[in-house]
Amino acid sequence: MQSPSNRRLSNRAMAFVLAGGRGSRLKQLTDNRAKPAVFFGGKTRIVDFALSNALNSGIRKMAIATQYKAHSLIRHCQRGWGFLRAERNEYLDILPASQRDGNENWYLGTADAVTQNIDIIDSYGVDFIVVLAGDHIYKMDYEIMLEQHVDMGADVTIGCLTVPLNEAKAFGVMHTDDKGRITDFLEKPKNPPSIPGDPDHALASMGIYVFRWDFLRDLLIKDREDPNSSHDFGHDIIPQIVSGGKAMAHRFEESCVTSGLETEPYWRDVGTIDAFWQANIDLTNFTPPLDLYDTSWPIWTYAEGVPPAKFIHNDSDRRGFAVSSLVSGGCIISGSEISESLLFTGVRTHSYSKLDGVVALPYVEVNRNAQLSRCVIDRGVVIPEGLVVGEDATADAEFFEVTESGTVLITPAMINKYNAAKA
Repeated sequence: MQSPSNRRLSNRAMAFVLAGGRGSRLKQLTDNRAKPAVFFGGKTRIVDFALSNALNSGIRKMAIATQYKAHSLIRHCQRGWGFLRAERNEYLDILPASQRDGNENWYLGTADAVTQNIDIIDSYGVDFIVVLAGDHIYKMDYEIMLEQHVDMGADVTIGCLTVPLNEAKAFGVMHTDDKGRITDFLEKPKNPPSIPGDPDHALASMGIYVFRWDFLRDLLIKDREDPNSSHDFGHDIIPQIVSGGKAMAHRFEESCVTSGLETEPYWRDVGTIDAFWQANIDLTNFTPPLDLYDTSWPIWTYAEGVPPAKFIHNDSDRRGFAVSSLVSGGCIISGSEISESLLFTGVRTHSYSKLDGVVALPYVEVNRNAQLSRCVIDRGVVIPEGLVVGEDATADAEFFEVTESGTVLITPAMINKYNAAKA
């Protein structure tokens, strides 16, 4: 019989997913759902990537901390992740902010979200904790990161990647020595420092941290009693370890999972409407930068029981077809032209409509003669007959959200406003 010390490190670890944030840069797309619950890629939600990475890495004990408008996220996890079985020592605990510490506080910061659940984590009996952000798109084997953490004798190991310097202010930014030890860490600096010798890039935190649980547990208890702390990993816990302990950087390219089709490590923060639209549309490429067809590293999710997609009408001016597009189950493309678009479950398009560069979330209906381009359509929106979007930004902005790059967001509330004005 194997002793616990000889098991894979992932078997001795738990994943703690931080999924409580709104993601306000996604504008009205997060009015009724947290960012991790936003749909992505035709079938999945953003949170499925962190959870799937953990599961595929061999981690069978997981918790997800929720806070902002968590209902759709909780419902998705219950429906899509209920296959984990406690009798097999597998868990996915959903941990809403519930004032568990005896006072009136919600989760005060990312570290506090873990602190308020120390007793639950203790009950798992784990040696390691992998703290994850629940709002990024990527494939990664956390076992490799765990192995580096143990081999280097680190107090914390931080997943990191290289980002353009002009984007680095949205991340924790670090410097390392030639052995990968972090010598400096700044959380979301206004003027981020560049990588020495590379003035155009910075080394940024992915929001992925590996700790020994006993070490982090003691640190969190001390942090809870500090009146000057914001109880946040990036602002408080990580800088403290960098200055007084051993913090190591783990390069994403060392554990990024690829199928052989991806040309470079893929990681995206789809935190703006433009980034969300682009990442979804990228999946329609002949060779997409992220291979969702890789059965060796599946992205697990809740799969609705719907019939296959259907394409109908075959007249010269009324033909239902899609090219360079992803069309999910339950869709009916009726006499419509679909190009370079991604349609989620149950989308219906009617005769003579044209969609070009459209990301349509589940159960959108596009009525006749609509002409839509470069837009994101929220779940359940019914596009009126003859609506034209994507040709005149000024006209679009009267009713819809338009980004500086020209991407249009259409939500049910916006359509209601449009319909009222046209009535």
